[in-house]
Amino acid sequence: MSELTTSSGPKVKKFMFVNRKAPYGTIYALESLEVVLITATFDQDVSLVFIDDGVYELVKGQQTKGIGVKNFSPSYRALDGYDVEKLYVDQESLSQRGLSEKDLLVPVEVLDASAMAQLMAEQDVVLSF
Repeated sequence: MSELTTSSGPKVKKFMFVNRKAPYGTIYALESLEVVLITATFDQDVSLVFIDDGVYELVKGQQTKGIGVKNFSPSYRALDGYDVEKLYVDQESLSQRGLSEKDLLVPVEVLDASAMAQLMAEQDVVLSF
């Protein structure tokens, strides 16, 4: 049997996607969201982390008309429909940007650097966007 299968079926791997970039101006945030949804479709254990300017991806009330791009932030509300419920935000990144959990459009778990490092160490695959 391959390492992706066991006697009881496919092996579930822990995938963590780390979003570090602002939501607009590059393709990283949207690409990350698409890869997260694809990975979740294959019944993998998916976590999504927001660090640095990536925390802006979750801010409520984004208005993108002025920059001529579609606001994809409401898509984060659909993640639980794909069983993606492990959303984490770096405490220092929020604080440095004057944000709190109340500013975010979906429920998250806010972690300090030590807890975030521990969580990352527990993953099988970590991809940074």
